[in-house]
Amino acid sequence: MKTIQKHKFRIKKDDTVLVIAGNFKGKRGKIVTILPDKHKAIVEGINIITKHVKPSAQNTEGGRVEQEAPIHISNLKLIDPATSEAVKVGRKADSKGKLQRYSKKTGEFI
Repeated sequence: MKTIQKHKFRIKKDDTVLVIAGNFKGKRGKIVTILPDKHKAIVEGINIITKHVKPSAQNTEGGRVEQEAPIHISNLKLIDPATSEAVKVGRKADSKGKLQRYSKKTGEFI
């Protein structure tokens, strides 16, 4: 039987991130959801696509709907809340021994 590996990402839900590659390079947004199996995240206002939907009970007219599409996590960089700059993120133990995220630029915990 295949074992499921739990992924540890440097970004979490509700973090503000900077897009560092792709059509939306340089834009900032807030993470809405993370898709760990696909290594992707959905960022608010980034990677907007137009999806054609058929008429249904909820949407009687159908038509075209704009929505956010997932973007790969490697194309995102965390914005440090304290300095509002994009930073590299590491993980190290705090004084209680619990692993915490920290900014590699300033050394402060996030």
